[in-house]
Amino acid sequence: MATKIRLQRGGRKGYAFYRIVIADARAPRDGRFTEKIGTYNPNTDPATVDLNFDRALYWVEVGAQPTDTVRNILSNEGVYLMKHLRGGVRKGAFDEATAQKKFDAWKEEKLKGFEAVREKNAKAKKDAAAKNLEEEKKKNEEIAKKVADKKAAEVAEETPAEEAAAEETVEAPVEEPVAEEPKVEEAPVEEPKAEEAPAAEEAPAEEPAEA
Repeated sequence: MATKIRLQRGGRKGYAFYRIVIADARAPRDGRFTEKIGTYNPNTDPATVDLNFDRALYWVEVGAQPTDTVRNILSNEGVYLMKHLRGGVRKGAFDEATAQKKFDAWKEEKLKGFEAVREKNAKAKKDAAAKNLEEEKKKNEEIAKKVADKKAAEVAEETPAEEAAAEETVEAPVEEPVAEEPKVEEAPVEEPKAEEAPAAEEAPAEEPAEA
């Protein structure tokens, strides 16, 4: 029976999470499996691997064939390096202590590289955040300047209109109330009576002429 080391998908939609399993090559991808030897989460940066190193090494040594993705995972975790070192021990090239020392040196170097990558990613995120903040600040300043310029323009347009209106408006002089002079009652003036004309003297009647 051919044995595969493969990933079995889990998680939710948009957030895939994988189990690293030992399964029959003829079994469906997400079907039954023989043993679970770890998990793989590609959503983190870098990806997170939780691996049972000894069981993974055992299955590799007995001939289980990993998929390409799983091979890369096992290689990064040092499974294939330890397989190679144990092969050297069996051949008598060096003893187990030397093999373990070489593996520990590789693992330490790997951890340093991992820390460097993590610090680099953290710095990149920090720089990106600072850049975004600076751009946002600059954008806000531009918006504030535009608003201030608009208000200044509105004020400049309103001022001449108000001055013109003030010039056209002529205030009527306030008339001071005139004190009324006390009325003096005038004595009635008697109109002079017309003098009667002297009666005309009657002319003497003419005597009739004597014949």
